[in-house]
Amino acid sequence: MKAVVLGSGGWGTALALVLLDNGHDVTLWSRTPAKAEEMARTRENPLLKGILLPETLAVTGDMSCLEGADLVISAPPSFAVRKTGEKTAPYLRPETILVTVSKGIERDTNLRMSEVLREVTGNVCRVVALSGPSHAEEVGLRLPTGCVAACPDRDAARSVQDAFMNERFRVYTSYDIIGVELAAALKNVIALSCGICAGLGFQDNTKALLMTRAMAEITRLGEYLGGARRTFGGLAGMGDLIVTCTSMHSRNNRAGILIGQGRTVQDAMKEVGAVVEGYYAAESVHQLAERENVEMPICRCAYEVLYKGKPARDVVPELMGREGKDELLGTAWL
Repeated sequence: MKAVVLGSGGWGTALALVLLDNGHDVTLWSRTPAKAEEMARTRENPLLKGILLPETLAVTGDMSCLEGADLVISAPPSFAVRKTGEKTAPYLRPETILVTVSKGIERDTNLRMSEVLREVTGNVCRVVALSGPSHAEEVGLRLPTGCVAACPDRDAARSVQDAFMNERFRVYTSYDIIGVELAAALKNVIALSCGICAGLGFQDNTKALLMTRAMAEITRLGEYLGGARRTFGGLAGMGDLIVTCTSMHSRNNRAGILIGQGRTVQDAMKEVGAVVEGYYAAESVHQLAERENVEMPICRCAYEVLYKGKPARDVVPELMGREGKDELLGTAWL
């Protein structure tokens, strides 16, 4: 199978290696030709230091590499998905499978990544979302990892499962692309929030409280928008939330720690040195919750800290002092 990965970040590169390990003809495309040339020369991605890029992995900045591709993986940051998708559209065929692995919600339109791609490509081919608890650094090291390939078209989901799955990268299928994509985007907001808690000096009890109650509101919004409740207790939901909120591999977590320690939002993101998806998602999630009138106090507070300059420490008594509730009645995902 001819596969092209669009986006030479850590995640796109790691997925290219998975496909290469499975015997596919793989090309990794970078929007920056100079970066493509450097990676082709050094056989290393600076975002995955120490991981060899085999000579059999083609690296290019030329979009014509998409000619005749059977599988196209869209892996740019969420804010660049639309522009990259527009460039991709002329090369897609009805039999192509387009896989989105970017985790986010488009600003202002509030569209999921698969919706953006279907819009800009004219819905010419099937779109599958691949998501789960999967740090690029660990996938690149071939450590055991599990993800979910989601699409209402089960044959398309199974094709992606077959393309990626091996003894180190396990893939499940799901029809619930809505829930999988929403879970992927929303967990980044919570990872930022967990990092802020750590930066403020709070410890395990607080983080466990935050993660659990955040999952309740993530599920509440996700189910309201058409996602399946069970998705949020699975790999794309709780699994991805755990790994993103608890690991220093997570850019969202690291940025949150810096914000909690007193750094400005922009300084924190600059120091992390890579895209902090939770920052962008926080605004989109807030817009969605407001539009649909869904109660999401944790995500609302994250938005106020990130975009309105509210001191992070001030939101803690606000959240802890809310009116008492019944856990079972107030938790959508149980």
